[in-house]
Amino acid sequence: MKKVLVTGAGGSIGINVIKYLLSEGKYEITALDLRNKNSQKRLKRYRRRINLIYGDMNDAVLMDALVKDHDYIIHLAGLLPPISDIKHNISEMIDYKGTETIIKSLNMYNPDAYFIYASSTTIYGNVLTAHVGTKPKLTLLDYYSKTKFKIEKLIADKVKNYTIIRLPLVLTNPKNGAFMYNVKLNNLTEAITDNDAGYLFASALNHIGKLNGKIWNGTGGEALTDTYRSILVNVLKIYGISIKYLLTLFFIDKNFYTHTYEDSIELENILEFRSDSLSSYYMRLKRQVKGRKLARLLAKPLILFLDRPHRGCLTNFLKKPFKGKKQ
Repeated sequence: MKKVLVTGAGGSIGINVIKYLLSEGKYEITALDLRNKNSQKRLKRYRRRINLIYGDMNDAVLMDALVKDHDYIIHLAGLLPPISDIKHNISEMIDYKGTETIIKSLNMYNPDAYFIYASSTTIYGNVLTAHVGTKPKLTLLDYYSKTKFKIEKLIADKVKNYTIIRLPLVLTNPKNGAFMYNVKLNNLTEAITDNDAGYLFASALNHIGKLNGKIWNGTGGEALTDTYRSILVNVLKIYGISIKYLLTLFFIDKNFYTHTYEDSIELENILEFRSDSLSSYYMRLKRQVKGRKLARLLAKPLILFLDRPHRGCLTNFLKKPFKGKKQ
């Protein structure tokens, strides 16, 4: 039985990767994550079916022990905005150094293992459309994107068997803490759901020959494309106001870049990972969200203004949303 190591296994994508790998019934799975209340709660249901390890990917001794014993490594662990943009060195210290530790273990003990890395389409910067050949536009203060691109270069230089998959905005339950609010309101956004992303990474293990040594955009296609304003309105209607959204609204720059993708269909043709649409995502979110009546009530005035962007009093308050022009 082939062995798979999943880092960041307690995140919204990691949980779905585990679910789909288990459904195939042909892998021994090791899940690695930091020990905290959220990861323990999400991984608890799988603890009898997987090897569950709580630890830090910067721990060289731990990574040596794990990497040498696995055929596949699906590397999802890492900080997300806005935390990754608060200090210039935090992404470097945690994401880059952690990945570097894994790669050193890989090259020392298991160089033939297959390494899959979850990167981000935000590296394309403030453009409307992109493809994997689009030259990254890395801004000075976008530490998240700069670190992702630096990690990509490290992998291409140091890893024998690898695939890099750039993910766009990931639609998940905001309760999981992974929903990105720092997006310009009028940006046309081709997203992916955590469910489809999980299946994407699980399915990739069956198509190594076609994927190896390449970078791909793993996006949701036309069925998951809309303006971010529309996506946000629907999420607020279902989930209501959250502290994370308010903090982003008032204090965080809108620097999580979204696009549509000219090569969107290429990875789908190989992996056939798409099953969701925006409608199915909203329906699933409704089933998952319980209570929050007050949060939805408090969101109504904001939803009213967002649905009427021509009303300038709040449009200016929201820092003048993106008008669709390249800057």
